[in-house]
Amino acid sequence: MYSRSANQRSASIGREALAYADALFNLACYLTGNTADAEDLVQETYARAMRGAAQFEPGTNLKAWLFRILRNTWLSLARRRRIDPIVGGLDTVAPAAALPAKAAALRDDAELDCLRKLVAEDIERALMQLTEDARTIVLLDLEGLTEGEVAAVVGCAVGTVKSRLARARAALRQQLKDYAR
Repeated sequence: MYSRSANQRSASIGREALAYADALFNLACYLTGNTADAEDLVQETYARAMRGAAQFEPGTNLKAWLFRILRNTWLSLARRRRIDPIVGGLDTVAPAAALPAKAAALRDDAELDCLRKLVAEDIERALMQLTEDARTIVLLDLEGLTEGEVAAVVGCAVGTVKSRLARARAALRQQLKDYAR
């Protein structure tokens, strides 16, 4: 009887957790630096979440719990990779040609897309210049987590989150000040 109840609970958590796949993938992309590793990280996050579903307390924030698992998984993998002598592989080879742009796009749309890409690249570059902790806190804040939830994910005090977030925002403002003109 207990195993059926536990299986139902795991299935319920699994269905709810899928709603956060895009948000987890976005953070994983910033942490890993490439989509292949990000996909692996998200997959491992979900695997660990399902194995530990019995540890999730109903009524608490599932999103924050998943982000914590993702961050801890990434830290574990990063520690292992520092020791691992194998670097690179097929995933590190750049594609031979870029995908063609939409052929039927209007000139104005193409220019707007180009501008969006430039701004996005500048923002991403500014984010990547932050420390890993600061970048993680900014990305979790952008995902809509409260400062208390971010503190639970990162494993520090709420005051520490507030100060890191304030410093990170100030650094981003400084790096992106040309856009304010």
